[in-house]
Amino acid sequence: MKVILLNGSPRGKKCTYTALEVIANRLNAQGIETEIIDIGAKPVAGCIGCASCVNTGKCFVDDGVNEFVAKMREADGLIVGSPVHYAGASGHVTSFLDRAFYSGSSAMQGKPGAVIVSCRRGGASAAFDQLNKYFTISNMPIVSSNYWNQVHGNTPEEVLKDEEGIQTMEILADNMAWLLKCIKAGKDAGINLPERSPKIRTNFIR
Repeated sequence: MKVILLNGSPRGKKCTYTALEVIANRLNAQGIETEIIDIGAKPVAGCIGCASCVNTGKCFVDDGVNEFVAKMREADGLIVGSPVHYAGASGHVTSFLDRAFYSGSSAMQGKPGAVIVSCRRGGASAAFDQLNKYFTISNMPIVSSNYWNQVHGNTPEEVLKDEEGIQTMEILADNMAWLLKCIKAGKDAGINLPERSPKIRTNFIR
């Protein structure tokens, strides 16, 4: 079993990465393979709604989204981390996920997902709510903890001093490992994902 951890911070191995690393280490200790993917500091294009991916199965922009989707097809779970910018998720991770889920949501469906956010002071719950919506539109079970999945601090060292935040990350990892093992046990017993009927699309203009 493998979990992909997506670091949506353009600042690399800073606060968001520190929280993801705590989760990864906890998952590893329970026999779950992990891979942390950094979006990086290079510009990430937003989705322009061209729908070329409908025909090709891939986004036409080559900036890491297609590689991420390919890895998710082989993975069993996803954890997305983001810093809080203006009480929302980073523009980097928002643009990345818009395109990843539009072009490759089939790679994520049925797989447990979780969001963690890192902030200096405020805005964490708004960013947390924003990012969870990618999962709830994609048939993904959401993994929770004993508090909203957030850490506080202005440096990695401060994040590690956030005792409640670190405990929240550790319990999140435990719950992810437990759910992955439950899903595997279900599959081994012949219990598979529900069959999905074709999506019904309506609009509200009559």
